[in-house]
Formats: sequence, C-alpha cells, structure tokens
Amino acid sequence: MGNLEQEIKKKDKRKNIQKIILNTVFTAGMLGVALVAPNVLSAIKKLESSFKRKKNLKYSINDSFTRLREKGFIEIIEINGKKVARITRKGESKLDFLDKHNFKLKIPKKWDGRWRVVIFDIKESRSKTRFLLRQTLSQIGFIRLQNSVWLYPYDCEDLISLLKADFKIGKDVLYMIVEKLENDWHLRKTFNLPNSTGRKS
Repeated sequence: MGNLEQEIKKKDKRKNIQKIILNTVFTAGMLGVALVAPNVLSAIKKLESSFKRKKNLKYSINDSFTRLREKGFIEIIEINGKKVARITRKGESKLDFLDKHNFKLKIPKKWDGRWRVVIFDIKESRSKTRFLLRQTLSQIGFIRLQNSVWLYPYDCEDLISLLKADFKIGKDVLYMIVEKLENDWHLRKTFNLPNSTGRKS
C-alpha cells in the first residue's frame, strides 16, 4: 500500500474518533471528563480491530479529545467541583460537517491513465465555503496543484456533482478529465500508480 493511502487511512481513523467523541459529548449534554474515554471506548469497539492494541486506542481517544479541546470544539467547565466536558457551537458545526461530508470513493483495481482535475473560482465573500471545499477535497485524497487546482486519478464526477449541489457552487467549479499531463511522474509516485512503462512508480 502506498504512503498516500496509509496517510488517508490515518486521517479517516482520526476523523472517525473525533466524530464519535463529539457525538458522545453532544448526546450527553455534559459529560464528566473522566467518563469521556470509557464512553467513547464502548462506542468505538467496532474500530478496535484496526488498532494493534487497546492501549493505542485509548491514546488515540485522549489525543483526539485534546485536539478537539485546543481547537475550541469542546470546552471544560467545573460543576460542583467536578470537571465536565461539553460541546461548543463551533463543535456542533464541526459535527454537522463530519456528518454531511463523510465522502468515500471506491478505488478501482486498475487506473485508466486519465487525471481528474477540479478547478474552482469562489468569491472572497464565500471564503468559508472555499475553505470547506479544499478541506473536503484533501480528505477525499485529492492533491493540490495550486490553491484552486486539485487533482485525482480516479473517476469522481458524481461526487463532485454532489459537492457542487451541497455547497451551492455549481457555476464556480469545473471538472475536467485530462488524457495527458506533462511531467506527472511525481504525481504517479504519490498515488502509487504505474509509470509510462506500466511499472509501479
């Protein structure tokens, strides 16, 4: 498996844990800090097989919780001498984003040799939408060639159509299928694709 695919899997795993933490705290309303990890651990049992050891899972939960807190998605308050966690408005927006944009693409066994390029020109007044689109493309596995030019090797036209509709940016996004891209050897290597001779890069 290529380094890119491994990195995408790590990001997906981290994103799933963050989503479960936010869901757990959101559902509870307020949850004792000491109870966060045990509650999340019970909710995440189905993912345990993807971790080598249970200890690694607990570490990942604690690490994700810390990150969510540092980014302002969760806050810690004190009630009757006990520290409790609760989700912030920013955290609710993050949870909503994770719920709505959990996009997955099926990777075919054989690459057809064509590049999929997404170009967009979104107004400065919609900078938040532009940021969310870039974040989503990155999570899917696209490579950024320039700020508004992103590339992917596999068919993703239906997904891009969904993104256009969801973000209401249909006229601002262009989807292209490129037969040939000069000096693409480094891109083939990044995606672990065969080079021009048919061998894996």
